[in-house]
Amino acid sequence: MDLPFDWSLPYPSRREPILARNIVATSQPLAAQAGLEMLRRGGNAIDAAVATAVAMTVLEPTTNGIGSDAFALVWHGGKVHGLNGSGRAPQALTRARFDGLEAMPRLGWDPVTVPGAVSAWKSLSARFGKLSFAELFLPAIVFARDGFPVAPQTAQLWARAAKKYANFPEWGRTFLFDGAAPEAGQVIRLPDHARTLEAIAATGGDAFYTGDLAKRMTAAAEQGGGLLTPDDLANHRAEWVEPISIDYRGWTLHEIPPNGQGIAALMTLGMLNQVDLGGLQVDCPDVVHAQVEAMKLAFADVHAQVGDPATMTVSAADLLDPVYLKKRAATASATTAGDPGHGAPKYGGTILLVAGDADGSLVSLIQSNYEGFGSGIVVPGTGIAMQNRGACFTLEKGHPNQVDGGKRPFHTIIPAMVTRGGRAAMAYGVMGGPMQPQGHVQVLSRLVDFGQNPQAALDAPRWQVQSGRSLLIESGFPDAVYEELARRGHEIEIVPDKTVRFGRGQAVFVLEDCLLGASDQRGDGQAVGM
Repeated sequence: MDLPFDWSLPYPSRREPILARNIVATSQPLAAQAGLEMLRRGGNAIDAAVATAVAMTVLEPTTNGIGSDAFALVWHGGKVHGLNGSGRAPQALTRARFDGLEAMPRLGWDPVTVPGAVSAWKSLSARFGKLSFAELFLPAIVFARDGFPVAPQTAQLWARAAKKYANFPEWGRTFLFDGAAPEAGQVIRLPDHARTLEAIAATGGDAFYTGDLAKRMTAAAEQGGGLLTPDDLANHRAEWVEPISIDYRGWTLHEIPPNGQGIAALMTLGMLNQVDLGGLQVDCPDVVHAQVEAMKLAFADVHAQVGDPATMTVSAADLLDPVYLKKRAATASATTAGDPGHGAPKYGGTILLVAGDADGSLVSLIQSNYEGFGSGIVVPGTGIAMQNRGACFTLEKGHPNQVDGGKRPFHTIIPAMVTRGGRAAMAYGVMGGPMQPQGHVQVLSRLVDFGQNPQAALDAPRWQVQSGRSLLIESGFPDAVYEELARRGHEIEIVPDKTVRFGRGQAVFVLEDCLLGASDQRGDGQAVGM
């Protein structure tokens, strides 16, 4: 079998590639098992992905929840399909509400947008699933009702959140136990979640957007000074969209179009097409420098131009034009760190999962509250933590991402799909705020340019562009790399341990007779197969 990579694992790792005909991978092992259960029941990769996503709202509420947004890329029927499950700002929201402020509020009702994850689950199941929608909720409901042990990294994030949301009583009632965040290995129950998921499952999602749960959300908004109305919820729809893509040395990376930042990964690869990275040594300073400089230029454009596509003045096609990207790449120095004014990145908490089945379907699905548990708002008696995705709006007047009623905000969460020669090759992603397009680029480059297998590509040390010339970089590169990058003007900060700060990636790669699953050692999770 002619593989595009070798099987070596050159970096210290706690993971091995998983080989199976059906695979699910995510950052929480029990959630991956929920997806695998759907495959055992006769479901497909789409069923597995939705069941895993629903379970993640229970098992890792520190980064996503029932009140999240979600996006997905699906390979099915010989084509890549894109789903935008992000919600809009309440129609009544206006820029004037924030006069006198320099940035959007991050907590409370002001940054709350319509949660889209439930609509994404329903849309995926209805279009591609084999099992009933209600069946996909069974593992999550059992975990919420009967209890589950909290995973180690989830416990760390929970302890941090206990301080952040200390002034939100309903959050504490729902997510604290005897007044404290749960510890690793502690078995907890989330009965409000169980009842809410049962209602969503029984009504095909209608309870969430037009039924009892919708009434509870809007009543809480009215009582707390929020602007969310019944019409905002009832009018929400997940939207099937045409993915955007770019060819990178014979491999095609597909991303969700704006309002997401996936276009930043495509632009970066388009600029790197001008550089023969494969002729260099993996993990050498020239490779890191070229990737970092291209990433900065992409971020500069994306942060200036991307928002709700209805208000963008520059199209995705304009930003991905090969002539433009070639000219843009030419502005980067091969020897000196630049500062194209890309701005400080916005951090957030996210979960990503991938699934593949023996019939050839692949899914990359991502969902998020944005920052941890989101806005701090928890709808009483429901377990619904409302996301704070509206914090990603800008208050800059005239900007395509300026806050306004009915708009979708700029989104950091992005799934990824790779094809080669018109056939599915890999579903993958690297979650974590601004790390996501940077992770997409680094993982794919390692596979395409240097022949590293997906697990090795996830294990490898990463870098992360900050603002200006600031560059976070993990330990694990040769010492000479750090010295040379500093000499070129990069203001580097070496992070000694592999942490969630550099994202948590998952991948399913298509081999000739089976699938390969890989899971990032920076998370609690794993790839599982059958």
